[in-house]
Amino acid sequence: MMDGDVPPAPNGKANGAALERSRHGDPAPIIRVEGLSKQYRMGSNVVWALRGVDLEVWPGEFVAVMGPSGSGKSTFMNVVGALDRPTGGSYWLDGALVSDLSRDQLAAIRNRKIGFIFQGFNLLPRQTALGNVMLPMLYAGLNGQQRRLRAQEALRLVGLGDRGHHRPSELSGGQQQRVAIARSLVNDPALILADEPTGNLDSRTSVEVMAILQDLNAAGITLVLVTHEPDIAAYCSRNVTFRDGLVVRDVLMPSVRRAHEVLPTLPAIGEEEVA
Repeated sequence: MMDGDVPPAPNGKANGAALERSRHGDPAPIIRVEGLSKQYRMGSNVVWALRGVDLEVWPGEFVAVMGPSGSGKSTFMNVVGALDRPTGGSYWLDGALVSDLSRDQLAAIRNRKIGFIFQGFNLLPRQTALGNVMLPMLYAGLNGQQRRLRAQEALRLVGLGDRGHHRPSELSGGQQQRVAIARSLVNDPALILADEPTGNLDSRTSVEVMAILQDLNAAGITLVLVTHEPDIAAYCSRNVTFRDGLVVRDVLMPSVRRAHEVLPTLPAIGEEEVA
């Protein structure tokens, strides 16, 4: 097999699990990947992180991407987030072919089309919450008044309308993640990618964050969330599982856990004291 060839799926099985549902009359998918592959060279060896993935994510879905370490889920998210280019295959984002764009074009797509939420929050420590939320709009070319008004509204949506003047060190972990969620919203993205957004949070705060994400999804925002926690994936309406660079499971959840219903059953810890 040549270096550029994509290895076949094990046992000749189709790559990924097709969703068994009709899409007649639905809008175009937000994410569409066909034959997506990614290889890394380690000395003389070639490691395949993705091996011909076919997948679509539709407007308004809330998808959990799962899998063990080395399964390809993080590589998939990097490609979908326009942070990396695939070795082979095609990727369309909101109807636009992204897989062949230049580095500058990918940066523009990231700013206009994608909102990011990270496990480590990735907030600038010397900026206030308002300043952190305003930052993506600076690259989008909005004037100062527009940036401030939109950032204030985004903070209000995540319950931090009165915390805009606080720096990250003056906020709890849950509040910092709310700031990060607000930052992901301000450019009105077609898609929000959340990479282990509850990984640094306690159990109750994790559910609070999932409640916010479910509310955003209910408002029509498309979300794709990477998690290794089945308890967190249970709050998503669709679960996609990667293994060995392939999609091995793709299911619509018959019963979605509702975060707002779970919260009253959990003890109130930490957040009020830190605040």
